[in-house]
Amino acid sequence: MTHISRTQSTFVPPVPEAKRWIDGVTFPPDRPLINVSQAAPIDPPPAPLRRAMAEALERPDTHLYGPVLGLPALRAALAAHWSAHYDAHITPDRIAITAGCNQAFAATMAAICGIGDEVLLPVPWYFNHKMWLDMQGVTTVPLPTDDRLLPDAETAHALVTERTRAIVLVSPNNPGGVEYPAETLAALYDLAHDRGLTLIVDETYKDFDSRSGPPHDLLSRAGATDTLVQLYSFSKAYRLTGHRVGAIVAAPALLNEIEKFQDTVAICAPQLGQRAALWGLENLSQWLAGERDEILDRRAAIADNMPKLAAKGWRLKGLGAYFAYLEHPFAMPADELGPKLVPEAGVLALPGTMFTPATDPSGARHLRIAYANVDRAGVGRLFDRLAALDWPLAGTDAPA
Repeated sequence: MTHISRTQSTFVPPVPEAKRWIDGVTFPPDRPLINVSQAAPIDPPPAPLRRAMAEALERPDTHLYGPVLGLPALRAALAAHWSAHYDAHITPDRIAITAGCNQAFAATMAAICGIGDEVLLPVPWYFNHKMWLDMQGVTTVPLPTDDRLLPDAETAHALVTERTRAIVLVSPNNPGGVEYPAETLAALYDLAHDRGLTLIVDETYKDFDSRSGPPHDLLSRAGATDTLVQLYSFSKAYRLTGHRVGAIVAAPALLNEIEKFQDTVAICAPQLGQRAALWGLENLSQWLAGERDEILDRRAAIADNMPKLAAKGWRLKGLGAYFAYLEHPFAMPADELGPKLVPEAGVLALPGTMFTPATDPSGARHLRIAYANVDRAGVGRLFDRLAALDWPLAGTDAPA
């Protein structure tokens, strides 16, 4: 019998794979690479936060292990922030701090799933969620979405079995950018609650949601403490990607299980990052509002420039937070289109095949654009380059 390790059970990480496409490719100074492959701000944290981090480095306890579930002050500050944002009452004992949101997801799944259990993921999905489920021996059940990239509770209901443990949602969505309507979230919450499942809502990009006020009322619904888990990342809000600070909002009993994972994998989230996140929560609300305005302007630039591509047969399927999800018009599948765009258009973007099951033909028709590091002018240049592509268009023999 062939031995397969846990890591061999899943695919190559998409972002490092895509970055290899630019190896050895030269981009002229007047036509530099437009990198829209990764949803990570490349600018450093704002200067006041960097100064606060420098001061934190002088504290001896910054360099020690901290509490497994996070610094008490950060847990309390995030509980207060979450309570205000969602118009709900969240106590610090329902907050855990992790080494990034990916670890928040991994810890949560380890606490609720065993080998052979099933989890529903809407398609297109966030690839790291799928990778972790593969490595944990959990079966991913693809949950189809409609033409607006929204999942449907009735469709999900038909996929639930006795092995189902959770439904995982990302809103605003990665890769699709879609902001899930409150009624969509409510319907899936009701399904999870009625069937005794956990509804996991990854809200990494909540700070860039275009809507005002609470995006949903899930925290106020009956049974929320036992049904709902929310995940968050400080990376995008405060440009702390390299410092690895995420969070989980869940029932204290579940956090007791998550503590086992955290203690054996990381012991604690990095102390410097936690202190930076705390300073950001306490001091950067106005600055973050400006960051949100800038991202919303870039989102608007995508919409403003879309007629250039629509005239060439492209379709905008989803738009929001850091992402646009585009249906391309070409005969070649997206996994060929992605590498080809690098030398011929000077664009690095991820193909939809990285966000879908291998058996799902929709992946071949789509590209994800992550525009967090491309300003309004850059969006214009990106769309000009894509609109200029003169390649064979999809016909009857092209991927469906």
